Amino acid sequence: MISKIITYIIALVWLVNGLYCKVLNQVPRHQEIVSHILGESYGPLFTILIGVSEVAMCIWVISRIQRRINAIVQMGIIAIMNIMEFFIVPDLLLWGKYNSIFAFLFIMLIYINEFHLRKGKNQV
Repeated sequence: MISKIITYIIALVWLVNGLYCKVLNQVPRHQEIVSHILGESYGPLFTILIGVSEVAMCIWVISRIQRRINAIVQMGIIAIMNIMEFFIVPDLLLWGKYNSIFAFLFIMLIYINEFHLRKGKNQV
């Protein structure tokens, strides 16, 4: 039961960050980060594409298809994204370089949820 609740929380994080923050551009800082990393002319388009990808990740999480692969992909994406932001645009992050702590905690939540709380359960 707790694993299912955590799974929906993880999916909600992807949905909010993808749809609300990026696709609907309700948190312009996200577009600033993408623009700074990829260039001003690519910022708006790639912010939307990243947002759509995050919504797709939400759907994948909820679908429970290939859960372990999904968890590994999530952890990798979060780690890569946050390492890049840590070194390239720490001044644009909500908590600056401390964002990496929250990213690490989210990675650990995904890891524990998939590889410990679900241990011994039917892996679909």
